[in-house]
Amino acid sequence: MARPEGSYASTLWEKYLVTRSKAARDDLLVFYSPLVKFVAGRLSSGLQSHVESADLVSYGIFGLIQAIEKFEPGRGFEFETFAVHRIRGSILDELRAIDWVPRSIRALAKRVENGFTSAEERLGRIPDDHEVADEIGIREKDLQKIFAQISYTSVVALEQMLPTSEFGALRNSFDSTVKIEEQPGVALEQSETQRLVREAVSLLGEREKTVLMLYYYENLTLAEIGTILGVTEGRVSQIHTKAVFQLKAKLSKLDWVN
Repeated sequence: MARPEGSYASTLWEKYLVTRSKAARDDLLVFYSPLVKFVAGRLSSGLQSHVESADLVSYGIFGLIQAIEKFEPGRGFEFETFAVHRIRGSILDELRAIDWVPRSIRALAKRVENGFTSAEERLGRIPDDHEVADEIGIREKDLQKIFAQISYTSVVALEQMLPTSEFGALRNSFDSTVKIEEQPGVALEQSETQRLVREAVSLLGEREKTVLMLYYYENLTLAEIGTILGVTEGRVSQIHTKAVFQLKAKLSKLDWVN
């Protein structure tokens, strides 16, 4: 992604930073609007019957506005990276507010989440599928069916299990060039979140780490990841589902320890 110092973008930023006018901000809004469509498009999979794509774009616009108003070019960060995080957070926040996830899926997700967390605390490590199934009193093959049901709805349903700040930290955990103290606007609490997420991700299995890295850091679609790994898109979605539950359980454990 190009930095704001690029010729046309640089001109727009200079005008906005000098005037802080709505007109100058709107020029930047138009210039970076493709970012909103990009993020909304990635989040729209599995949401068509619940939320209109145009609604996701409108939710994301608020995030882009916030990104423009809060971004500090002089700190040397790419605006696109900063904006994508804000846009994504704005869309997810709105989806949480309208509570689009079917209750049945939410109940299944909560049951499995509790199973991962309790098994993690009891064993002191990330539990395997058999151990999670035992924890919640079902057969392992039934747990796999639950993974499939949840993942079929959308990755967005799983992303809503973690706060927006933790998903920002999740993306940064794969970037060795990003130091905790160098992130824009990082407060003490956010720094701690970044540390915990990095530690939690490091403890996941290689397959789960690969899927999370390719999806959240490389911005590949589930289908593209499936092609790379030689598995179906549905299988990648299930791996993602399991990885999020494992990450949630590990973060819960780390928070308890710290």
